[in-house]
Amino acid sequence: MAGFSRRNLFYIREFFLTYRDSQKVQPLVAQIGWSHNLIILQRCKDPLEREFYIRMTRKFGWSKNVLIHQIENQSYKKTLLNQTNFDRALTPELRAQAKLAVKDEYTFDFLELGAEHAERELERALVARIEDFLRAMGGLFAFVGSQFRLEIDEKEYFIDLLLYHRRLKCLVAVELKVGEFEPEFVGKMQFYLAALDELVREKDENPSIGIILCKEKRRTIVEYALRDARKPIGVATYRIFKKLPKELEGQLPSPEQIAALLEKA
Repeated sequence: MAGFSRRNLFYIREFFLTYRDSQKVQPLVAQIGWSHNLIILQRCKDPLEREFYIRMTRKFGWSKNVLIHQIENQSYKKTLLNQTNFDRALTPELRAQAKLAVKDEYTFDFLELGAEHAERELERALVARIEDFLRAMGGLFAFVGSQFRLEIDEKEYFIDLLLYHRRLKCLVAVELKVGEFEPEFVGKMQFYLAALDELVREKDENPSIGIILCKEKRRTIVEYALRDARKPIGVATYRIFKKLPKELEGQLPSPEQIAALLEKA
């Protein structure tokens, strides 16, 4: 064979040495492009992190730019740290996919918002940059509407953002909170999800999921608030910059738990 540059030969050698003993990952790397593999090889050093991005690229069809964006925004860590009640509120067939669809934190570095902003300002800014917003959410969401109206017993209620997840085949209600998470947010979200399932959901769709998106949260309070919630809900935070807080660096699941989640992806 001919035509390989010196740099490419070194990449090929590094690629071989990295994956030659990984019987689980070897079949996966052949399912994504060479340029995608190089991005993951160069930017990710942990084997499980590499496997995560390979699987997500294959599953979601990420372009090179989207893959780089996901790596730079630390999607691996932010996905594994997520706080949901999906293990209790969803069927085994949906749990793994739903947990991979909801992150612990979202980065909206494309927004031009100051440190202090109102919920309506945040909503309008996200809708104005809807493509960037959906990409930040993970790439498999479709936009249904903002201030989505529900009429119940002659009263009106409005969901901040309503999305649809194409792989989960379910509606996703997003509530925006510019302050700290409060336990009562879960009760309101359960109400919205019950109404969506009864009034809006199609017969062939899965149960609706809720995401409460706050500026801040206390993890223990979130755990207690979700413990007895019957509807599937995730609680996440948002930032307009990329860095993962240092206090969360040591809270990733064990390698065995990560491997088990990826096996179901």
